[in-house]
Amino acid sequence: MTLDELLLQNLANWRPHSPRQTLDVPHAESGWTVSVTADIVDSVGVRLWDVRLARSGRRPEGTAAADTATLAARASRLATCVTGLLEPLRLVEVDQSAQLRSAKPARRGDDLFYYEVVLNPDDSCLVRRYHAVHPSAGQGAKREPVAFSLTHEGLANLVADLAG
Repeated sequence: MTLDELLLQNLANWRPHSPRQTLDVPHAESGWTVSVTADIVDSVGVRLWDVRLARSGRRPEGTAAADTATLAARASRLATCVTGLLEPLRLVEVDQSAQLRSAKPARRGDDLFYYEVVLNPDDSCLVRRYHAVHPSAGQGAKREPVAFSLTHEGLANLVADLAG
């Protein structure tokens, strides 16, 4: 069973009883653990706060922590292959980690909404959605994480893309 299939199986029976509960799904075959923090889970979708992927235990044979070039290549690949989110991603920067954001944030009045994916050299990554006020509104550049919704299938596809 693949990581995304295992996640789908776990989501089918998971119903958080209070806000911001986390479901950890380890996949021994691949060494990945996916963690989803959610408020609401129903038979079709999830209202998420974040999605995390991390390598658990030993790395597969022949792999090492990514250097900057490898990290940049992985981030560029993800920017083109992640399709389960509302907006396509673009690579913003690569330094100690790689940061991707929505290529064109959703705009509602002066409010901006965008995804951010942070990739780390150890292959771990974090996906969140943020709300910010557009700089033209005359306010400081403040942002805050917000919940976002995905279908179970969309979430499984996102995880498969991130782990791929």
